[in-house]
Parts: sequence; structure tokens; C-alpha cells
Amino acid sequence: MKEKIYIFDTTLRDGEQSPGASLTSEQKLEIALQLEKLGVDIIEAGFPIASADDFEGVSIVAKNIKDCEVAALARARKEDIDSAASALKYAKNPRIHTFIATSDIHIKYKLKMTKDEVLETAVNAVKYAGKFTDNIEFSCEDAARSDLDFMCKVIQEVIKSGAKVINIPDTVGYSVPEEFGSLIKNIKNRVPNIDKAIISVHCHNDLGLAVSNSISAIINGARQVECTINGIGERAGNASLEEIVMIIKTKHNYELLENFYTDIKTKEIYPTSRLVSNLTGIVVQPNKAIVGRNAFRHESGIHQDGVIKKRQTYEIIKPEDVGVPSSELVLGKHSGRHALEKRLTELGYKINKKLLDKIFIKFKQLADKKKYIFDEDIVAIVNEELGKKEKQQLELKYFHINSGSGVVPTATIGLLVKIGAKTKIFREVEFGDGPVDAAYKTIDKILCNILDIKSLPQLVDYQLKAISSGKDAQGEVIVRFEYNNEIFSGRGISTDVIEASIKAYISCWNNFLIRKSIDRKVKIQL
Repeated sequence: MKEKIYIFDTTLRDGEQSPGASLTSEQKLEIALQLEKLGVDIIEAGFPIASADDFEGVSIVAKNIKDCEVAALARARKEDIDSAASALKYAKNPRIHTFIATSDIHIKYKLKMTKDEVLETAVNAVKYAGKFTDNIEFSCEDAARSDLDFMCKVIQEVIKSGAKVINIPDTVGYSVPEEFGSLIKNIKNRVPNIDKAIISVHCHNDLGLAVSNSISAIINGARQVECTINGIGERAGNASLEEIVMIIKTKHNYELLENFYTDIKTKEIYPTSRLVSNLTGIVVQPNKAIVGRNAFRHESGIHQDGVIKKRQTYEIIKPEDVGVPSSELVLGKHSGRHALEKRLTELGYKINKKLLDKIFIKFKQLADKKKYIFDEDIVAIVNEELGKKEKQQLELKYFHINSGSGVVPTATIGLLVKIGAKTKIFREVEFGDGPVDAAYKTIDKILCNILDIKSLPQLVDYQLKAISSGKDAQGEVIVRFEYNNEIFSGRGISTDVIEASIKAYISCWNNFLIRKSIDRKVKIQL
């Protein structure tokens, strides 16, 4: 029979202790409601005695969460326990989580107590908490560095006093998996009444082993894991909820893990990760397992080809299983033609081989300029190529901008003008209020000399935005000008925003000339 692993989420308590991750009570509630939707078993909402705001945060979570237990942390002191009990007053399923250190180094230097005093304090704290609830968790702080005989004695006595969950923290992330698993196994074998409590673990990631230690603990008898979304927490953080859950789910056919399950709704993992990241301001590292931006992205042509043919060649988890819409073929300089063609198809384009060849050349040229090619970049390339089917009479050949502090902005433009089989390059220079204004005045100057129009159009709109993310993103410029109460628009794309601005203005003029030549109201004289 499969055994359930209880997920104790401490994002709102230990996770919030990450530097700079302070949350308001309303933000705590928003995360708590998402954790409830995710399906965690216990939400540790905070440390009520720490501050009035922390107390309020626990209280608001306790009042609104119905499908999860809500825990509040308390030192082994009456005033802490009173505060926790008060904050949990309206909780449907409250839990008081009390703790005291059991390692020699903490007992001597932090607590300045004897072992007998620690034992007595622990027992009294559990008994006192029992006045408020029978759902009591006791933690042996710094358990991984504690004397085993003494810690087993403490555990035995607090269970006698009413503790239902015994938490074994690797408070400073000092253990390695075999060592920590052995510790859990020894506790299970040496504490006579351990069958009356659930063994929990709370592992920190100082040596990068929090998840590994937690899995080792499960294999050796732990049935509750304390963890956080995105692994946030004190110092290097905590065991990552998403990693533990997906290890158990993914390794269901591994002998040592095949009999375990969680109640986590894994499709809510990614949305929960994003929410926590947004509210705490702690960015998820790109290569973070399960929820990192690159977790389901492939750039290598070899990997992309494998994924296209059979997803499992390079993916052991379906992205949809954790709430990621789909895996992504990251198009960059290492990508091949097949990956580009597949992405074009997904974007709704039916491209013939001749056009694909042209788009691929443009794609590679852009890939040499920027690390990643985004969907918006691809769409821009396609639209640019498709747009070439139209009769474009104006084309930018070159430009030079002189601008800077204390310098009058100057633009030199080389504009290729096409009429049928005839072409001619016109060159002009002009000043302006800025580099874009100077460029636009230069283009106007060129066209004023070769068009039979009485006045130049008036610029009525200029918009600049990044069409993808990153410092090397392409800029998109949309330009509109008015002529005789008619509006004409143009669009330009480039990694250089000045170039994008010039292309957009020339595009606007091209659209003007196409429409006016059809109307037979204007023509170019070469």
C-alpha cells in the first residue's frame, strides 16, 4: 500500500525570512490561498511573537484557509505559545509548532542551559501548547549536529507529553544524504514511542543538499517534509517543494520511492512559483529545476531535433504536468532549420521552402546579434519578408548619426529610390532636436526634392517598444503621419532603435506612395 508524504509548506515563515522577501498580510493570504489550491497539507503561516505584522499575517491566513492545516511557530516559551494560539484562534485546523535547540553548540552558546534544562523546557512547552490544541509539532533545532542519545530522549518525552509530529531539522545544511538518512533511521529504531508520531524533516540548502537529504529521510522513515516554493529561505534556502514532489512523482517506478505519493496538484506548481516570485521579489534562477525559465527550453540543434521527434529523448517531465504550457525550442544561433520551421508552423504560418530559406538567413543574421530569438522576433522577420512582396519604392541604404552631450544632432541618410527598373540613391544631411528628429528631417528633405506634392505630411504618432525581452531585444517602432486629413502608418524593426525608427518612417512613406500612386495623385520624379 502506498504511503502519503505530508507536505508542510513554510514559504510564509522560513521563506519570508529570506533577505528582502518581507510580505504584507494581504500578500501572505494571496500566497496561502494558492498553496491551498496547490494541495499542500500544512501551511506554516508565520512566527506570531516576532512582530505585530507577523501576528496579523498568521491570523488572516488562519481565518481564510479551510482545506489545509495552518501552523504557527513558537519557541518553547509560554509567551510565544500564547501568541501562536491567539493568532490561530479562528483556524479550522490549527497546529502549534514549538521548538528548542538540542545540539551541544546551541545549548552551550545560544541557550546557555544544561541538557536537563532543555529537556524540561521542551516537555513543558508541549504540555502547555496542549491546552490550546492536540495538534502539536515539536522541532529539535540543529538536530543534525545533536547528540543522538540526548535527542532521542527529548523526542521520547515530548511524544509522551502530546507531540504528534517530531521535526528533525538540518538547520545549517550540514548533512549529506547517507548521513541524514541514517539519522532518521536511528531515531525510528531507538525512540520506543516513535510510532505515536510522524517524523518530519526540515532541510536547509547550505551545501546544496536540502532536497537530497529530504528524499533520503523519506526513504528511511520520514513522512512529512518541510519545504518552500522555489526553495527560498534563510541563507541558501530550504528544500524546494516542487523538486521533492516531482522526484516522488517521476521516480514512481524506483524501488525505494515507488510506495510514496503526495496530494499536490502538480499543475499548480508553476503558477504558485510565479506568484511567490512576483510577491517576494526573489527572481527564480533560469536553470532552477522544475520552475526555472530554462527548465523546459532547448536551444541546441541536436536537442531540438530529438525533442521534435520524441519528447522523452530530452525531457523526463511533461511541462504541462507542472503547469508550464509547453516545452520551448529556444531559437538562437545553435538552432537549425527544422526548429525554425516547427515554430513557424506553431505560430500559424504556412511557409514554402523558398520563403523559409530567406527567413532562415534573416533568422541566423539576427541570432548573431542577440542571444535568444523570441516569437515576436520571428513574426517580425516573417512580416518583413512578406511585406517585400509589395512594391516598395524607398529603401534605406545607410545612415550615420552624430549625436551626444553638447552636440547638435545630425543625420546623414542614403535613400534608394526605385521607379520600375530605374533606381537612384539620394543623399542628404539635416539637423534636428535629437537623432530621430534629425533623421526624419533628412528623409523629408530628400523626398521634398523628388515628389510633386505641395507640402510634407505631419508626424502625428511615434511609438517605440521592445518586442521581446532582454537587453538585446529588438525595438519596434510604429510611425503615423497625416497628409490632407489621411493617416498613413509604418513599422520598423531592429536591435538598433535609431535604425528601427528610420525604417518605420521610410515604411510610412512607402505606404503613402503606394496609396497615392494608385490614386494617381503623386509620383516620384527621378
